[in-house]
Amino acid sequence: MKRIVRKLSFAALLLLAACSTGSDPRTQAREFLEMYNDIDQRLYTASAEASWTAATDVTEQHTGERIGTDAALAGFRGSKYVIEGARKYLAIRDKLDDVEFRQLDKILLNAAESPGTIPDVVKARIEAEAKLTATMDSFVFCAAPVKAGVCAQPVIPNQIDKVLRDSTDLAERRRYWEISKQSGPVLKGGLASLRDLRNRVAKELGYSSYMHLQVADYGMTVPEMMQLMDRAAADLGPLYEQLHLYTRRALAKRYKQPVPEGAIPAHWIGNRWGQEWPGIVESANLDPYFKGRSPEWIVRQAEKFYTSLGMPPLPKSFWEKSDLWELPPGSKRRKNTHASAWHIDRREDVRSLGSVTADYKWFETEHHELGHVYYYVNYSNPKVPHVLREGMNRAFHEAIGDLIGIAARQQPYLRQVGILPESAKLDATEYLLGEALDSAIVFLPWSAGTMTHFEHDLYEKNLPIGEFNARWWDYVKRYQRIEPPSARGEEFCDACTKTHIVDDPAQYYDYAMAFLIKFQLHDHIARKILKQDPHSCNYFGNREVGKWLTEILSLGATRDWRQVIREKTGEDISSRAILAYFKPLEEYLRKENAR
Repeated sequence: MKRIVRKLSFAALLLLAACSTGSDPRTQAREFLEMYNDIDQRLYTASAEASWTAATDVTEQHTGERIGTDAALAGFRGSKYVIEGARKYLAIRDKLDDVEFRQLDKILLNAAESPGTIPDVVKARIEAEAKLTATMDSFVFCAAPVKAGVCAQPVIPNQIDKVLRDSTDLAERRRYWEISKQSGPVLKGGLASLRDLRNRVAKELGYSSYMHLQVADYGMTVPEMMQLMDRAAADLGPLYEQLHLYTRRALAKRYKQPVPEGAIPAHWIGNRWGQEWPGIVESANLDPYFKGRSPEWIVRQAEKFYTSLGMPPLPKSFWEKSDLWELPPGSKRRKNTHASAWHIDRREDVRSLGSVTADYKWFETEHHELGHVYYYVNYSNPKVPHVLREGMNRAFHEAIGDLIGIAARQQPYLRQVGILPESAKLDATEYLLGEALDSAIVFLPWSAGTMTHFEHDLYEKNLPIGEFNARWWDYVKRYQRIEPPSARGEEFCDACTKTHIVDDPAQYYDYAMAFLIKFQLHDHIARKILKQDPHSCNYFGNREVGKWLTEILSLGATRDWRQVIREKTGEDISSRAILAYFKPLEEYLRKENAR
């Protein structure tokens, strides 16, 4: 592997240096792009394969291999030849078509992640990212004091989630909530160092911070993104207040405690970060309907959803190469347990990583993850060059997955595929309430508020390490109105316990943006294509829906995302669709909370 990567890197530089100079500028630009796409695809594949192995079998050797392949890819993307070539051909923009321009623009964005003008900094960043990710992925949560580096009572993340979802014992809940924060102190110093390296890399090509570099994927400035996030959080504020009051009362009743005056104690909520509030509406609990199902059935049914729309079956290699199931008790192998989708070669090699169990959460999650996979499948076509085989922006990937997540919870679909029996009667208002609490509404203050503002301060303001935890809880209380069960000092780093802070940095607004996009897409599909109520519609088996989605997915990043949204839905990005979807719920809650 190492020899192959070295040969590819050396060949890449030779080929770029030998780029034709005798033809006209546009021909030269096309030759440059063809060469870049070919070399980058091969280096990207080696890097992705090594990253996959490092995530699914965390060892020192695999981490080292990931560092090596990442370094080779970074060395090529940030090389002087690539930067100068991209800038040279961007200077003849009037002679380029839109797809050629977009490729060159994306090449410069990629170069800014690893500029060859500061190779030592780039090398240090790659090593720091790989090592910190490995530390996070291999971390063992422990329910007993660690002695001599050994945990006698290890706890897997699914156990933590189960206790927080199901237990009514506040002492037990608090204990497991605190266990879930154990990785923070271990990761804190590494995050601070990594932040400095990321910012140094971004500034080399003129960005104010690493967050500025990431926001540039949208063609926006950091202030523009922050304004959009603040507007979305404010738009949903009135409904969130009603949900918060309803939840305070419901949880106080459950735990036989006085109703909190303001913030909700964090360990009362059924999610480690309060990004969703499951289990508040018991009638909306669908887990009993999955009794007797297997984890493989969950994934196979998600695949059937997409094939019913006219999309192809997943390739055989998906089932052979994915890592979908929980590790058996006592397994010595360590892997990342966070659900994710992978496009190893930006061609046909698509995979998914997870720890699937047979419950509703994983049913919805797998519909979401296969949304990413089918996005990969659709834009891996000859019209989309390798470097543009991405979502129209990063949020579009999440939006498509989340869109199918909405479709997966629609009652007509659940009945058609045999999950909900005809005898099951789900109250429409309570079901909508469950959707708002389990993801849609409570997620916006978390994503657009807490996460986005913390990372903004981390990168744009170089937040000192001695203020990490205080700033984190300031934002949690301000946006989510949640507080810890007791004071959390700077010996902790509760932000670090969220995987995205470490391995998907300065991008969490993607998820908030995705929520706005997905409700606009869903509103259009339900009202304009299916001509059904957005709260009770069924995509399954509708080839017209599949055709409409495929038209979007097959574009990759060859079009401006704002233009496509406007063309496909008839409106600009806004909170209108999500507010309209939950308007009946807000009216219900105002009456209920006034009692």
